[in-house]
Amino acid sequence: MTAVLLLRTAYGELSSLLGALTEEETWLPTGCAGWAAVDLGFHLLSDARRALVALSTPADGPADTDAVSYWTAWQPPAPGDEDTLWATRIAASVQGGLPTVAARYAEATAAVLVAAGRVRGADLVRTQGRVLRVEDLLSTLVVEAAVHHLDLVRNLDRPGPGAGPLAEVRRVLAGLLGGPLPERWDDVTAALRGTGRQRLTPADRLELGPGVSRFPLFG
Repeated sequence: MTAVLLLRTAYGELSSLLGALTEEETWLPTGCAGWAAVDLGFHLLSDARRALVALSTPADGPADTDAVSYWTAWQPPAPGDEDTLWATRIAASVQGGLPTVAARYAEATAAVLVAAGRVRGADLVRTQGRVLRVEDLLSTLVVEAAVHHLDLVRNLDRPGPGAGPLAEVRRVLAGLLGGPLPERWDDVTAALRGTGRQRLTPADRLELGPGVSRFPLFG
């Protein structure tokens, strides 16, 4: 599956989920510590808007980041990140709550997919001070969407991300590790344990050997 098709799947699934959440579900905790669904929804909206800007920001080469190395800068929240959460919640509230955020997310992600279809995978763009190929940018968006989809459904009886986006998460995590993840992990387990959302078991640590020191691979 191409990067554009993977992103279409990931965005479509997330958009449907956000639009279907009830008022009660809006305030349930997610897999992001301290974040409710409304907070995470606004974060996802902001990321879609960033993607739209990135796809319209061509850059001179060479690329300095790819789909794997992009994630080396992202680690679990540090002390003091409560300020970021508070600012996010205020912004989400100003937007009109989750129903409005969900509608704007659907609108923004549709625009991202149109923009992605107008450029070549090998074209270079700039985002967050880094230069990468469009194909690599789209991979980062798929991974972001799939991991946060898992966060959203952590305490919900709702479907998680599809097989394609989850397989892309696994591919990126294996790249960060420098080798394959345990075969006995399904792709959901790989995503949760690889990003520190689920603790490694003693058996995991034994199997991973020295590689365990790299966990979480990103957060």
